[in-house]
Amino acid sequence: MAVPKRRTSKSKQGMRRSHHHLKSKGVQYCPRCNEPVLPHRVCGQCGFYQGRDAIVIKTAAAAEGS
Repeated sequence: MAVPKRRTSKSKQGMRRSHHHLKSKGVQYCPRCNEPVLPHRVCGQCGFYQGRDAIVIKTAAAAEGS
């Protein structure tokens, strides 16, 4: 079994872990309602996706009338 001859320094350890950081999410904005939306996903506020209404969103006023 391989055993390291010397202890790994904090510098070398940090260099090895330099790619372990969190990456920020790419946030876009809905062209209809300007709410933040993740790319390639339907807008949760208005249901808009790729130039059309992908899903119908019920509003609070419409839910009370039903």
